Amino acid sequence: MLAGCAVGPDYRRPAVETPSSYRYASPQAEAVDTSLDWWTQFNDPVLNDLIAKALAQNKDLAIAAARVEEYYGRYVVTRAGLFPQVGANFGASRSRGVPAPGYPPAVGNQVQLNGTVAWELDLFGRLRRLTEAARADYLGTQAAQQATRIAIIANVATSYLQLRDFDNQLLIAQATLESRKSAVDLFEERFGGGVVSKLQLSQAHSEYESAQASVFAIQQQIAQQEDALSLLLGQNPGPIPRGKSITQLSAPAIPAGLPSSLIERRPDILQAEQALVAANASIGAARAQYFPQISLTGLFGAASTALSGLWTGPARVWSFAGAISQPIFEGGAIAGSVHQAEAVQQEALFSYQQTIQQAFADVENALVGVARTRDQLDATTRQVAALGEYSSLSRDLYEGGYTSYLEVLDAERSLFAAQLQQSALQDQQLAQIVNLYKALGYGWTPAQGNAPPGTQPDPAQTPTAAGARPPQS
Repeated sequence: MLAGCAVGPDYRRPAVETPSSYRYASPQAEAVDTSLDWWTQFNDPVLNDLIAKALAQNKDLAIAAARVEEYYGRYVVTRAGLFPQVGANFGASRSRGVPAPGYPPAVGNQVQLNGTVAWELDLFGRLRRLTEAARADYLGTQAAQQATRIAIIANVATSYLQLRDFDNQLLIAQATLESRKSAVDLFEERFGGGVVSKLQLSQAHSEYESAQASVFAIQQQIAQQEDALSLLLGQNPGPIPRGKSITQLSAPAIPAGLPSSLIERRPDILQAEQALVAANASIGAARAQYFPQISLTGLFGAASTALSGLWTGPARVWSFAGAISQPIFEGGAIAGSVHQAEAVQQEALFSYQQTIQQAFADVENALVGVARTRDQLDATTRQVAALGEYSSLSRDLYEGGYTSYLEVLDAERSLFAAQLQQSALQDQQLAQIVNLYKALGYGWTPAQGNAPPGTQPDPAQTPTAAGARPPQS
């Protein structure tokens, strides 16, 4: 009887059109243990340490953990309205009255000790719907925290890969600079002997300065990348330790998965669903305003003119009361509130559906990126080999007097650009695999608290999300 019924719609997970498979699924895909840290497959202890440091110190993660605590507190405050509010008060006073003619002033004491109880009977489910919405908001912040964790892991990994790519490009640029410095020295010697023209010497100097400018540009990129990675680690900008080179890093396995499992794995989808749960519950809370609000209050205690008299029978005092509040005319305010809640629920529904579609697109984009970047790298590797041979042959022809120095310069420029592109593609190939793990929602283990709505335990009885301080009731 007291539980009554909760007005408004009960939540049911919307049906979602899910593809049976990914269009660009890799034939090399294999099952991956989701409980393991996938980034350890790079076999670089330095990268492992950087990610561990980011998970411990990153400020975005700290903010997300604090937000979980905030919404846990909001949930507890809202849920408290379901229970009787019990209190106690003690008071003592001494007063002097205005004397009447011919009488001394009256002086009296008053001591009172009372216990109070107040309870709103939630017959129509207003408080339960508000609690349901607050609970969903709380679970949504847990999912958001895990989404932040996945993003931080992926960002640290890709930033580190980019840094090692820049390091490799710097080695290529420095080797090219040394080669062009040797060419300048040789041409200055030959120019002094009248073997080469001033034009050829100027060309050699120009290519040397171009390589020098490339070195400076890459050094700038390295410094800026270190600063960006430092911020991800939650520390002031500074140098970053190095592990394996970009060519030594092992490529993680390409994970296999079905689109249907993505709905349970992606924290952003779980967060969007909890927003839908909260919006759905808010409709019931709004509709409950049409019905009476019934509250009970009670007081039991004692009052006396002396403290010792509080414990005697005649000192007892009590009162009980009930109140019913029923809106009659409110100018359409309740109808407007219901209309607003229903519109918010529709927004949340479309956002949930859009989040799922975006998740499918993220996976497809990552899969095609893995495949095509590998193809580009293979083609560029063959191009570098061909250009290396072309550069060597053109120099031999020049030394033999069969071609101009412009042919040599053109070959060396093309080789330098292809070597830089090859290094960048080595980075991109690994980064695309990182993006695939991120798109599939790897980097956390779905906990019971993020199970489908209606199956989760009461958050007040379970620990908060990993990384957040245990809630204090």
